[in-house]
Amino acid sequence: MNRFMPRALMAPAIGTLFLWMIVPLAMTLYFSAIRFNLMQPDVTGFAGLENFEYFMTDASFWPAVMNTVLLLGSVIVITVVMGVGLALLIDAPFPGRGLVRVLLISPFFVMPTVNALLWKHMMMNPIYGVLAHVWQAFGAQPVDWLTDWPLLSVIIMISWQWLPFATLIFMTALQSLNREQLEAARMDGANYLQQLRYMVLPHLGRSVAVVVMIEMIFLISVFAEIFTTTSGGPGDASTNIAFLIFKQALLNFDAGVASAGALFAVVLANIAAIFLIRLVGKNLD
Repeated sequence: MNRFMPRALMAPAIGTLFLWMIVPLAMTLYFSAIRFNLMQPDVTGFAGLENFEYFMTDASFWPAVMNTVLLLGSVIVITVVMGVGLALLIDAPFPGRGLVRVLLISPFFVMPTVNALLWKHMMMNPIYGVLAHVWQAFGAQPVDWLTDWPLLSVIIMISWQWLPFATLIFMTALQSLNREQLEAARMDGANYLQQLRYMVLPHLGRSVAVVVMIEMIFLISVFAEIFTTTSGGPGDASTNIAFLIFKQALLNFDAGVASAGALFAVVLANIAAIFLIRLVGKNLD
C-alpha cells in the first residue's frame, strides 16, 4: 500500500504527459507514411518512404541543412564568447550594477516576432534604420541587410535575443567562484589573463556546456525571425529546416512530406541532445 498510493497519485499526471507527447508523435508518424496533399485529395494510400525521399531530395534541403548548422554554430559561438565577456565586465561591483544587469537581461523577454520586427524596421532598414544612419554618418552607402546578408541578419537578431540568457547563466556561475583562491593566485603573482585561463574559464565549463545544450535544442526550431524578415530568401539563402517544413506544409499543402520533415528534425534534435547531454555529464563529473 505504501508503494501503491504514491504511484496512484502520480498516474493521472504521468498519463496526461505521456498522451501529450505520444499522440502528436504518433500522428506525425502516421501522416509521414501516407499520401496526404490537400491540393490532391483524391491521391491517397500508403506512401512508405516516398515522403522522406521527396523531402530529402528537394532542391532546398541541403541549403536548409547548411543554413541550420551555420545558424546554430554562429549563434552559440557569439552568445558564449560575448556572454562570458559581459559576465566578467559586470561581475565586479560598480555604481548602477543592478540597473545594468536588468537592462542586459531584458532582451531575452522580447517575443521572437517583436524582436524580428524591431531589427527589420528600426535597425536594419536601408532608408530610415539606425544602422543606415550610422553608415551615412561615416560617408558610406547603407547596407540592405535583409537582401544582401539575409542569414547574417537572422544570426544577429537571434544572438541579440539569446545573449542575455547566456550572460545570466555565466553571471550566476561567477557568483560561486572562490574569491579566496583568486586572491591567493593574485598574491602569488598571477596576472589577470592567467587567472582567467586557469581559474575562471575552467569554473565556467559546466555553465558553458549547459548554455550550448539549451541553445542547440531551442535554436533548431527557429522560425519566427525568418518568417517575419526574409521569408527564407532571397532564394534559399536564409531557409532552415523549420522553415522548409513550413514551406512543404502550408505553401505546398503537403502534410505527408511536412510530417516526414518534422520527423527528420526530431531525429536531428535528439542526436544533438544525446551528444550534448554526454558533454554536460562529463563536465559534471
